[in-house]
Amino acid sequence: MSLNHSPETHSKLLARIPEVTGRDLPEWFETIENGPAFLRYEERSHWLADEHGISHGYASALVREHERTRRMRH
Repeated sequence: MSLNHSPETHSKLLARIPEVTGRDLPEWFETIENGPAFLRYEERSHWLADEHGISHGYASALVREHERTRRMRH
């Protein structure tokens, strides 16, 4: 099951991640980049949630934002 958040909800989730998890976005992005090479978005978000004990909503927002920022770099 994929979580698709509205742009507003996505922004709010991202803003809360450092407070909720104790890690900022660049740290999470590094974790995603150093994690398993899953092909699908859902696999990455499920791995992130399960491996690091965060909610699937936060994991989904992190993976979505990581993909967005990665596309912008290239």
